[in-house]
Amino acid sequence: MPAVTRLSPPDPIDALLSAHGLRRTGAARLVLGWLLAHPDTSYTHAQLQTALQDASAADGQGAGEGGGTLDRVTLYRLIDRLTQVGLLLCRVDVNRVRRYQSMPASVHALPHFECQSCHRDQPLEGALQGNALDLEVAAQNALQALKALGYQGLSLDLAVRGVCADCATAASIAPTPAVTP
Repeated sequence: MPAVTRLSPPDPIDALLSAHGLRRTGAARLVLGWLLAHPDTSYTHAQLQTALQDASAADGQGAGEGGGTLDRVTLYRLIDRLTQVGLLLCRVDVNRVRRYQSMPASVHALPHFECQSCHRDQPLEGALQGNALDLEVAAQNALQALKALGYQGLSLDLAVRGVCADCATAASIAPTPAVTP
């Protein structure tokens, strides 16, 4: 009786990369895997590079295909490609800093709050739970209307900007400097 060869299930990260027409390189798997493992965190390019280097150092492995580190330019190109195919969401904050995070396939609008003081980016899904369906319907309607006009490759980003509760509290507690005549 011949031996039965069991096929292991395909790696979900490899499947995502292939489905979006991207090469399944070690660097691409590393970057997408990291961002998928941290879905509620948005990273600047520098923060992502540091996080990946720290993770690779902790694992005792390099980030690149040959065991080397993932250089700055390669990371820029990778996150650009991942963003172009819709696997990453790129946001530009009020200081014109780009932040990246994984984009769930089922999400049409990802509401978030950007603090203009500490620059934290916080998801608002929990805070808007009661209105999440209304927001999703509005996002789908807007995207459908734009598609009908011929626009392609659409995504919608809802950003609320202001000062977060932590920064507002800290500002109200901070002593005011004395004014001398």
